[in-house]
Amino acid sequence: MKYSVEILPRALKELERIPDPFYRRIIGIVDGMKFEPRPSHTLKLKGHEYRWRIRVGDYRILYEIHDTIKSVIVFRVVHRKEAYR
Repeated sequence: MKYSVEILPRALKELERIPDPFYRRIIGIVDGMKFEPRPSHTLKLKGHEYRWRIRVGDYRILYEIHDTIKSVIVFRVVHRKEAYR
């Protein structure tokens, strides 16, 4: 079953500042979350029940998965040095 994917406004602003090669890869990964919200290179964030991260070069996609309502919410897309502040 397909998941709905929502990118929050803050993540959209962060995404606009990412250089083109990484931007394309990130968009492809986020689009693929509709079918597979937990790709093989995904890690769960400690201390959070629904939060996960995907590494894309020096960037991180931080998101939540809500299986009961089949929803993925991308809340940050940032450089790794800023990702966990």
